[in-house]
Amino acid sequence: MNKYVALLRGINISGKNRIDMSELKSELEATGFREVSAYLNSGNIVFVSEMTNCKPVIENIILQKFKLDIPVYLIEMEELKDILAHSPIWWDSGSKDKYDNLIFILSSDSAEDISAIIGNPSDNLERVEIYKSVIFWTFERSTYQKCHWWKKTAENGIAERLTIRTANTVKKILQR
Repeated sequence: MNKYVALLRGINISGKNRIDMSELKSELEATGFREVSAYLNSGNIVFVSEMTNCKPVIENIILQKFKLDIPVYLIEMEELKDILAHSPIWWDSGSKDKYDNLIFILSSDSAEDISAIIGNPSDNLERVEIYKSVIFWTFERSTYQKCHWWKKTAENGIAERLTIRTANTVKKILQR
């Protein structure tokens, strides 16, 4: 049995792609997932399963139950712990002036591919670092609109390849 984290992209935002997390939790439990818990209403699910390929199962449940085609990023809890153990020193500094994010790649692109497509971060405004299949990204809250990555990660052709979580959210997920 492995413990997993499933990150759903783009749900419950401004009334779009509405998924009731308690309903999804019940559906996952009915499918055989154990110790299912959700954090926030933005698609963060932790569960235990014997299945080796849970992602298509979750995507199918969402499609059948909620009639939504939602991309799911699936990662084993131990791998997520390893990623956070290797975060850059500047990431998650605790500063309220900074916004620390972790970018998970949904597409078949590598983190290096996505970084190359987006381009260099804005000097003195944001920082990025790749570790394995994720990208650590930090920027100043006061200048976010000037940040190159802020604009690019929201563009069509890029946005649908990613799902992004804040450092705080990722840390809370680990506590589940």
